[in-house]
Amino acid sequence: MKISRIAQVGAVAAIAALTLAGCAANEDTSSDSTDDSMGLSGTLSATGASSQTAAQEAWVASFQTANPDVTVNYEPTGSGTGRENFIAGASNFIGSDRAFNDEEIAAGGFGACAEDGAAGIVELPLYISPVAVAFNVEGVDSLNMSADVIAGVFAGTITNWNDDAIAAENDGVELPDLAISPVHRSDDSGTTETFTSYLEAAAPSVWEWEADGEWPLDSGEAAQGTSGVVAATTGGNGTITYADASQVGDLGTVSVGVGGEFVPYSAEAAAMIVDSAPQVEGRGEGDLALEVDYSTEEAGVYPIALVSYLIGCIEYEDANTAELVTSYFSYIASPEGQDDAAANAGSAPISDELRTEVEAAIALIG
Repeated sequence: MKISRIAQVGAVAAIAALTLAGCAANEDTSSDSTDDSMGLSGTLSATGASSQTAAQEAWVASFQTANPDVTVNYEPTGSGTGRENFIAGASNFIGSDRAFNDEEIAAGGFGACAEDGAAGIVELPLYISPVAVAFNVEGVDSLNMSADVIAGVFAGTITNWNDDAIAAENDGVELPDLAISPVHRSDDSGTTETFTSYLEAAAPSVWEWEADGEWPLDSGEAAQGTSGVVAATTGGNGTITYADASQVGDLGTVSVGVGGEFVPYSAEAAAMIVDSAPQVEGRGEGDLALEVDYSTEEAGVYPIALVSYLIGCIEYEDANTAELVTSYFSYIASPEGQDDAAANAGSAPISDELRTEVEAAIALIG
């Protein structure tokens, strides 16, 4: 496996007051430690990708059970807010559905870190999951759609569920005469960037917009976070959205056209796209971002794959924070941590080869 890098930044945003289920309450969200010669102690405060919610719930619960004097507060604010908080120094680490890009790395200003720029951070692809195209149409549980049809639906050029373009790919399915109501993220989202990257690469003749974490059209319904778009789609009629597959529940889902076949989402099919991902050049040795080929035609690959990152500092001002982040990241990267996420979120465990790269990056933290 080859490895790559990407990213993006923003302005300061207030950290949400809500912490994930399983996170212990703590009046002080700093990383101050207490004396405990028997093991780890202290608090980590983190924000970021809502796609990681289910995985973080499992990770936090297991890590705190093994380390009862540690509190990990992870708030699913969305990737964009997470990156803003990391720059502001308001999060000890973050989850992000994309890495910082070259311009953001060059701008620096990572307030959470003692060092700045590319040499100052680790970006670890530790959550790999399919992004499902999910819909709510009574009596229809699954559909086939090529990239051009998916792009047309979300671009607003295909507006009815019984459109000939959809019917042609779904022989025998009774499609209703019903308006299509696309639902997209209202917040700056790495899941949106993954989805628009796929549309830009796989359907360039239909999708006119560049990949971005912010939805490029004014049309359609907007909702906050992964849970928001899923709730809006579930509560609607004829609705369709894109969301981390772990959270789509009972919604109908799309098998995506790849290389002449239609591939349903699965963790295994999404993980296949990572195997050939090249490494972004010119980054620090702890920066392990992946450049995904969303236009792949390789058989069996599910092409809308979310590669989500845990991002931290190589050097922290506080030694205890560094120790806690090192331990938490090490657990997440371990076979046990990856299996815990797979069981709770349906994500794809990273390969042993990628784990070796990640462990080397974590060893840089101090």
